[in-house]
Amino acid sequence: MYRKIILFVALVFIFGNCIAEKVNYVVPDKLKGVGYPAHTELTWENRNGFRYEIYRSDDGNDNFSKIAESTTDGYLDFFLKPIVRKQTFIYRVMPKGMAVTDKNATKFEIRVPAQPANDSDLLDMTQRYTTRYFYDFADPQTGMARERSNDVNGNIVTVGGSGFGIMALVAGAERHYFTRSDALKSIGKIVGFLEKAERFHGAWAHWYDANTGKVFSFSEFDDGGDLVETAFMMEGLLTAREYFRNGNENEQSLAKRITQLWETVEWNWYTQGKDALYWHWSKNYGFKLNHRITGFDETMITYILAASSPIYSIEPSVYEKCYINSSYYLNGKSYFGIKLDLGMAYGGPLFFAHYSFLGLNPNGLTDKYTNYYNLNRAHALIQVAYAKKNPKKQAGYGINCWGFTSSDDPMNGYSSHALGTTEENGTVSPTAAIASLVYTPTESMVALKYFYYEKRSVLFGKYGFYDAFNEGQVEGQQVVHSYLAIDQGPIAVMIENYRSGLIWKLFMSNPEIHTGLKKLGFETQHTENH
Repeated sequence: MYRKIILFVALVFIFGNCIAEKVNYVVPDKLKGVGYPAHTELTWENRNGFRYEIYRSDDGNDNFSKIAESTTDGYLDFFLKPIVRKQTFIYRVMPKGMAVTDKNATKFEIRVPAQPANDSDLLDMTQRYTTRYFYDFADPQTGMARERSNDVNGNIVTVGGSGFGIMALVAGAERHYFTRSDALKSIGKIVGFLEKAERFHGAWAHWYDANTGKVFSFSEFDDGGDLVETAFMMEGLLTAREYFRNGNENEQSLAKRITQLWETVEWNWYTQGKDALYWHWSKNYGFKLNHRITGFDETMITYILAASSPIYSIEPSVYEKCYINSSYYLNGKSYFGIKLDLGMAYGGPLFFAHYSFLGLNPNGLTDKYTNYYNLNRAHALIQVAYAKKNPKKQAGYGINCWGFTSSDDPMNGYSSHALGTTEENGTVSPTAAIASLVYTPTESMVALKYFYYEKRSVLFGKYGFYDAFNEGQVEGQQVVHSYLAIDQGPIAVMIENYRSGLIWKLFMSNPEIHTGLKKLGFETQHTENH
């Protein structure tokens, strides 16, 4: 009996070794690597969820160290220090259980060159990553931008955020992140969805369920038309119309379809026959919310588009007696020695300086109340000064860490973080500072470098910078690892406007816009961005 046991064990050992020798390890398909100034991005196709161990050699030899494991299709490898000289990293992405020293290990190897970046490279990296949200993470059937990356409500897509995304896609095509035909296909999907989606006197709802195509209620009585979200969408559509207007047959066809959507928004119907624009209308509740669109805030573009409409235009009195006739329109006070002509105390959340001005060029835009570039620059500089003074002694604030706008919050969910209110709780939103690049290039670059070089993997992921962080919270709970379409869009679009002015040029090429601006008392001076 004892001999039989020994013989059995020996056979198992021999047989097991034979099996082991015949194991076919799965090579990570299409393994690629791109080097950036503080990290390397590795990507591959992992269709079956295999587990890979990732090794890195810093010295160019066979001295590999294990740095991570992954069951996904990629990994971001952040370095302890930014690269200071040109360097090549060698990676081996090995199947779990296979030794990095195996004789076949070179089949799993890739060499990735990296070098220090200048400001232009850093901006391109940020724009490239952020644009992925609207290209790679878009709903594949509708092309629409998902409301957020961590939505608990299902596959919910957003109208306003998709409008921002259209502008980001146009810029992405020009930067060759993908082809022009790819951008046409993605934007064409969005237009196709908008043509079929339920509209409310021409306006779209805030949210739709991408799986069913039905409206997804934003709140109890908000299950119909949302005029402000419609304006954000139209800002993007009109930008795309100009981009494709003189292109090939397919591009010209899409431009004509956009014109049809533009001309069928019944802006003046949302006045209820009064001197005011109302935000919402529902088939079930009518104008029950009774939300007049007043300013100064992110909604200025709504009035400009309503005045620009070739068919359903509003009268100037609607703008003058509603938007301007507001308790927080005129300001005139100074904060930290910086005068603010319009808006609430401290200017409010910084997206007020972004949403309307993604397409609308503030350079040279004036009326009898303010110069809009100077207004928005003042708004951003007030936030920089606030972070520097840090009156509440919040952790982390400073010249390199600022930006306060509506975003997710580590403690309180979605919040405005407006200065001068209790919602300013130590939370910083990268979109606020980065999207202000067109107003505060020096201060925004300082913040961007801090977010990337100092926070690194804590704050940066697959689609760029996470939505918000609060250094006053306990470690591990400081960062909200989410992405929101309405925060991603301004980053990508404003970086492009800073680099080339492309989106401003396209949107302002729409002749109707100048008709509307003149109608409402605005003056424009064509100035080229640097």
